[in-house]
Parts: sequence; C-alpha cells; structure tokens
Amino acid sequence: METRYISKEFVESARKMISDANNIAIVAHKNPDGDAIGSGLALYIYLTSIGKNATFILPDLMPNNLKWLPNVDKIVTYKTTQAEADAIIAAAELVIMADFNNSNRLGDSQKSFDANPAPRILIDHHPFPEVRFDIAYSRPEASSTAEMMYELISELSGANVPNPDIATCLFTGILTDTGCFNYSSSNPITFTITAHLLEAGINKDQIIDNVMNHFSETRLRLLGFGLFKKMKVLPEFQTAYIWLTKKELENFNNQQGDTEGLVNYPLTIDGINFSALFTEKDGLTKCSFRSRGSFPANKVAAERFSGGGHLNAAGGEFHKTIGKTIYYFEKVLPEYAQYLEK
Repeated sequence: METRYISKEFVESARKMISDANNIAIVAHKNPDGDAIGSGLALYIYLTSIGKNATFILPDLMPNNLKWLPNVDKIVTYKTTQAEADAIIAAAELVIMADFNNSNRLGDSQKSFDANPAPRILIDHHPFPEVRFDIAYSRPEASSTAEMMYELISELSGANVPNPDIATCLFTGILTDTGCFNYSSSNPITFTITAHLLEAGINKDQIIDNVMNHFSETRLRLLGFGLFKKMKVLPEFQTAYIWLTKKELENFNNQQGDTEGLVNYPLTIDGINFSALFTEKDGLTKCSFRSRGSFPANKVAAERFSGGGHLNAAGGEFHKTIGKTIYYFEKVLPEYAQYLEK
C-alpha cells in the first residue's frame, strides 16, 4: 500500500468543508513561484471539475516562464484587478491557503482576506504556521506544497493518477521547489507521487523546457552581471552573497521571477555552504537565503530578517537600504560560525 502522510481526519474535514461551500477562494503567496502556482491551479482544476465555483487569487504578478500552465488565464491577480478580487474574496464561503505560513505573505490582499470570517484550510510545507486556519495540513518535511496537494486531491477524488492538467501543475510545483530534484527530494514518496504524475501522460521534457529555458535575454544578462560584478565571497564564513540595487534591476528590465534561482549559484563554489541574495525594493531590501548541509538558513532569516523558511531555503526582508542591510548581514554572520562545516 502506498505511503500517505495526510491524515484521514484532515481529509474528511476538508471534504465536508468543501462540500458545504460553493464559492471557494484559493490563495497563494505574493511573488508566487512554481510551487505556489502549480498547487493552486491543480486545486482550482479539481474543484471546478466537481462543480464548485472556485477562484484562484494571486496577490501579484506571476513569472513569465510559468504563464503556459493550464488554466493560467483563469487566475485573478489582486494587484491588477483589485475590485474584482475584493468581491470574490468577500463572497467566499471557504478560503483555501496554499504554500505560505504567515498572512503577511498575502501582500495587499491581506486586509480583504482578514475581513472574511469564512472557514480556512491551510496546505503548506513551511514550518511554524502563524496564519489563521480552521484545519491545516502542515508538513515541513515535504518536498513541496504540490506534493501535499497531490495527496489531498488523490484522497478526495479516489484516484492515484490525476487528469493531465492537474498532473502538469503538480509536477511543475515539485520540479521547481526541488530544483529539478536536486534538493528537498530524498523521501521516496516524492518519487512515488512523481511516478503517478508521469502515468497521467504529462510531457515531462516539455514542462522542464518551459520552466528552465524560456527567459528573456535581459534576465540572462542580469544573472551574468550579478555573478561577475556583484558577488562577494567570504571564505572564512563559507558564505557568498549577491546584491542588486533597484537601479540595477531597472537597468536590466527586471520582471517578476527574473532573479529566481540566482541565490543558488554561489553554492556551486567549492567550500561555500551559505548563500544570500539581496535585492532592493521601495523602502526595504528583500533577502533570499540558501544553504547546504546543516547550516540553518531559516534561523538566520527568522532571527535577523523577519522571515523564515526551511533549513536550506529561507527568506525575509530588512527595512533599511541595501547598503545598511549588507553591513548588518556581515556584522551578524560571525554569530552563526558555530554551524559552519569543520
């Protein structure tokens, strides 16, 4: 019998809550990635297939390399259609939250969701959920929220092999959150689920090509600039970081998702086990962290940058200029030397 981590109690509670609601709002986090979008779209496709009036809402724009996903044209973007989104949120009889653990990840849509007292279901693989919910499936050990969403949809539908559109969305979520199975994918269930998605008849090679090989020329030049001109290596702390100012991002016509994955490159340097990417926004600096081995990227994010995440992948923000952020980062870095590899 196939291993499942999702509990029967959660499935049955979710089944009843879905059954009792007609208008259902699905929401994922701001700056959405493949896992957030793939999970939300898969659930949207399933819910509409059983006759529910479901809507998938994203707080802001999605990356261009994911706009090929099935039913992506049905997504409502709060940033561009606020009035429409507010009406949908207000009418929702059930809210299902995917791939985030804190309501501040909802961006400008947070107030509208907070004002709706409807029941809430949380499905997420980030640790220590702080968002309000009635029931939750929270499993930080999961490779992705898409993996968990597969479990839920499989249990609700009674089918291990979903339809190709759902499978495509879930495979994309798993693929992107594991870096093409390079990390967060050591549990056999991840590959068991992936096998079922392949059985659905998805075009694995085409999905990987769509996700990995369809960026703009300016994005590639931005990556080159970041690595050549804006990377600093601190070998004594097994750390390297890249920083990009708002002006530099504008010079390369930065679009949503263009810096995705840049933080991983310094980890390819021999002896580097902690990597950071700092990007300047209006009034704050966005911080992305990645690590290898036992170095706690999430501890740095939570304790110093108002963020969180997984052991080897985390993020946060610092409400200072990028220069002050970097100064602070280098100042506190020695306090985490105990976690460096000997």
